[in-house]
Amino acid sequence: MHTSLRGLRCFCVAAECLSFKETAKRLFLTPSAVSHQIKQLEKHLQQPLFIRQTRAITLSETGQQFYQRIAPLMTQLCDTVSEFNQTQIPLEVSISMPEFFASELFVPQLIGWSSKYPNINLKLDTIKSRSEQQTNTDLSIVLSGKRHNQPHAYDLFPLEYVPACNKNLYQRIVHKGYSALSETPLILHKARPYAWHQWAENIGFDEFKPQQIIQLDSMFSVARAAEQGIGIALIPLPISQTWFDNQNLIRLFDQSLTSHDRYYLINHQTETPTREVQLLIEWIVDKFKHHLG
Repeated sequence: MHTSLRGLRCFCVAAECLSFKETAKRLFLTPSAVSHQIKQLEKHLQQPLFIRQTRAITLSETGQQFYQRIAPLMTQLCDTVSEFNQTQIPLEVSISMPEFFASELFVPQLIGWSSKYPNINLKLDTIKSRSEQQTNTDLSIVLSGKRHNQPHAYDLFPLEYVPACNKNLYQRIVHKGYSALSETPLILHKARPYAWHQWAENIGFDEFKPQQIIQLDSMFSVARAAEQGIGIALIPLPISQTWFDNQNLIRLFDQSLTSHDRYYLINHQTETPTREVQLLIEWIVDKFKHHLG
């Protein structure tokens, strides 16, 4: 067989991430080496596998067909080699997620993952806003107000937003009822600038006239500002439950704002996920869908 296994491996990874640069990063090669391997494969097949654009690549029709045929065989080959290999080769899975999800839910659970799968390394990238969401990782956890119904998306759990503040502020204003909202700074995430008005409208509070609204660009900043006594914040549940369990925040009113926001797990290895990616998918769904949903 004149076609090298390295060339086939380069092709499969490039077909999944559609980036020679990312392929080189994953395979610990240079981008020029990846490009050379794929050109050699194309030369051997005597037809193009990728459509090369200025800043992107896409699979040609032939490339798509070839990938669908070759990817399962490469997976089977890797599994067979791993089965007979006497040494434990560390595997790696990359995942991106909002920083607040990472700090409040994902990272605290990592001890369970590490003890169960000690030979699978994790590469975690955190993102600050929805506009920064990445697709060059194996998996992504995203917060979205739109339904993700595609086969490679997993619905984890929805969010609701509750008014909360720290203990000292709570003791000073709880007796004032809704009028406290007109005398105290109101804090929210800038991605939801009208959330307080929506909350007031949902509960029928027609006299809602906030004196001051403070918009912050991260949910951690929102929760921290409320914890420091700066004002009353709309805090997402269940993701922020530990803030209430530890009494860093106190719920001011029972009424909550039910939103369309939900967390989804997206698999970017859309064809045939590797074994380690599939294991992480199953672990995340079990941890966060069954326990929080």
